[in-house]
Amino acid sequence: MPPLALIAGPTASGKSALALRLAETANGVVINADASQVYRDLAVLSARPTSEEMDRAPHRLFGHVDGAIACSAADWAADARAAIHDAWAESRLPILVGGTGLYLRTLIDGIAPIPPIDADVRARVRALAVAETYAALASEDPAAAARLRPTDTSRVARALEVVRSTGRPLHLWQQERAGGIGSEVRLLPMILLPPRDWLYARCDARFEAMIEAGAPAEVEALLARRLEPSLPVMRAIGVREIAAWIAREINRDAMLAAARMATRRYAKRQYTWFTHQPPAEWRRVIEQLDDRLTDQLVIKLHNIGLTG
Repeated sequence: MPPLALIAGPTASGKSALALRLAETANGVVINADASQVYRDLAVLSARPTSEEMDRAPHRLFGHVDGAIACSAADWAADARAAIHDAWAESRLPILVGGTGLYLRTLIDGIAPIPPIDADVRARVRALAVAETYAALASEDPAAAARLRPTDTSRVARALEVVRSTGRPLHLWQQERAGGIGSEVRLLPMILLPPRDWLYARCDARFEAMIEAGAPAEVEALLARRLEPSLPVMRAIGVREIAAWIAREINRDAMLAAARMATRRYAKRQYTWFTHQPPAEWRRVIEQLDDRLTDQLVIKLHNIGLTG
């Protein structure tokens, strides 16, 4: 079976640097698996690879979706499958890199074959207040309500519209998976789970660097488009905080504090997911990455890819 490398983990864990080094060593193509980095509008705030880094090895699915479009996991998985096959056709190693577990799970394991949601059902669900939506879900699909936070508005609405449109609760659909490529590839997975204090310090430093690198101008341009606030691009970490600073609702220190906290919380959720959800046999790297360790991991991945 053809090889597929996968480098995953929480934000700021060093995934991109490792993937780039592997691509340079193993004639690879870096394929984005991060839900924010797909959007054209978020080059700085998503920590997308720079043009100089992209010149060092082929990169795919970075900034290829306009912010006015909500890129679903199924949309990304279809694009990723095509990019992977293109890499193989060019005799290159496809290297998935990112921290969006839902994207990776959809590509590898497949997606629940949920029929299209009835437009009227969706409209009625989306018109409900947040508290009403959660209360309705608790009544109509208690299992989904029990595992979702009441404030997770998009997932709560999705679960409610699924049960109302199909007559089956979401968890029953999710027991059925179709379209995954896991059985078609020789997967070379590596999960980066460095010490949390090191990771959080990197999160803090990186966000301040984003501010200096032009993140405020990026958010100003995004706000000028007057997109729907519910779109994923508008809910990306940093957009809301910087927008409040631009509007002079908060000062710079408050903006930085809020964005750093949001980033840390996101990293914590990713850390928990990647600790427990991927198969136990996927290698976890618990050390903090430096040049020496990066080189060692690249050699290991390259050798596994060559030998199987």
